[in-house]
Amino acid sequence: MRTATLPSFAPLSGAAEADVAVIGSGIVGLSTAWELARAGMSVVVLEAAALASGVTGHTTAKITALHTAVYDTLRSKHGDDVARQYAASQSAALRHVIEVSGELGIECELERRPAFTYCEEPEGVDALRAEADAARAAGLNASFVTATGLPFPVAGAVRVEDQAQFHPLKYLTGLVEDLVALGGRLHERTRVTQLDDGDPCRLTTDSGATVTARHVVVATHHPVFDDALLATRLSQHRDLVIAGPVPAGQDPEGMYISEENGKRSVRTSPLADGGRLLIITGEAFTPGTGEDTEAGYARLQSWAEQHFPGFSTAHRWAAQDNSSTDTLPLVGRLPAKGDNVYVATGFAGWGMTGGVLAGTIIASLVRGDEDPWGGLYDPGRVGSAVRSAPTFLKAQWDVGKHFVKDRLETLGDGTNGPVEDLRPGEGTVVRAGGKPCAVHRDDQGELHAVSAVCTHMGCVVDFNNAERTWECPCHGSRFGIDGEVLQGPALSPLERRDPTDL
Repeated sequence: MRTATLPSFAPLSGAAEADVAVIGSGIVGLSTAWELARAGMSVVVLEAAALASGVTGHTTAKITALHTAVYDTLRSKHGDDVARQYAASQSAALRHVIEVSGELGIECELERRPAFTYCEEPEGVDALRAEADAARAAGLNASFVTATGLPFPVAGAVRVEDQAQFHPLKYLTGLVEDLVALGGRLHERTRVTQLDDGDPCRLTTDSGATVTARHVVVATHHPVFDDALLATRLSQHRDLVIAGPVPAGQDPEGMYISEENGKRSVRTSPLADGGRLLIITGEAFTPGTGEDTEAGYARLQSWAEQHFPGFSTAHRWAAQDNSSTDTLPLVGRLPAKGDNVYVATGFAGWGMTGGVLAGTIIASLVRGDEDPWGGLYDPGRVGSAVRSAPTFLKAQWDVGKHFVKDRLETLGDGTNGPVEDLRPGEGTVVRAGGKPCAVHRDDQGELHAVSAVCTHMGCVVDFNNAERTWECPCHGSRFGIDGEVLQGPALSPLERRDPTDL
């Protein structure tokens, strides 16, 4: 986000009409909008914040069909045909990025690199051998190896050739410029708060502006306007990221990921001085569950220093992803919203290929063509959802547990810590007037108080001490210390409370 400058656009005012309205401007929204504008349709993109400033702006940007250990899972859950379709569709998305970059002349630091899923401990070798076999059977150029470019030994790894990495915001800048040239309209700082489906659909924004459109694409990462409760089929996780410069000679020349130690992901990107930016991701956790994120950053830093001697963190951030209960993303018509409202979600951390793929799928459906992948990712699918029932039930048990348990804890006699004990930078949830209240003391010692009840579905939020945000454990909504919505599916801010009443 510091090394790319996307164009800026004014908020929407008044009323607008279009063939297609796209809600959200990450890689899903902008890819879909560009595909449809190229097909000759009029398109308007509505973004609640700034273009690509959400999950896409915080990605580590691997463009690969190797998604940790997905192929052995798909083969065992859904069969060989599904695994082959998944590999083919994700590979098609990779090729599409390369083709579009060349067609539009986009300089986006695109580099072809092998992708690896590795393990350091011998106990993980058998699973990786099975994954290499499954990935190869699915059609990928995959092999099991014991040597990589990492500066530390591994017990084994799956290697897939000819994958890629890029600068996603530079890529999207090229798409936006061409989208505007094709007549597309974009509006930032325009939060859609109401969707009335029909033919046409009508969108209403937080300022009262409206859009009438024949088709609507909900590209908000976690779906808003979710009458079909796709949220019940999604689980949230958040990853911490640290990055710092290293000499070009220390580049491991590949993209690496392991599920050990709460996930470890490694890749580099080019720097202007000829060096490389080493990007390390890990310490995955569920938002809103009281995780000590500062401690997570410390563990990630310790691992980086141990495995990459001399590494020093220059930047740190975090990113959020969601996964579907049956492993496959949800892309297509949004159930219970008619045939002209579409959604894309559940990419499980692989949103670069997934997002580009979603753009091509939704564009085909809007144009009236057949889904090029035969409904593999259809949100209305039934068979795979039945097969994933245990995962689905566990996800709902976790949500229900938070919904009840958090209320008992905050509405009972105890609290999560007295307000007077809060030190600068800390936050807690307490009882105030019989209701849960989220309280933060800023660095100047001033108290900020808001309702602790998430405006999405009523779960109780918790404090993230590294990012200083309030996060919902049920569906991943995130709020600022004064209650403003930072990440959906919540559409409304947390209600403010008077700190003097505590």
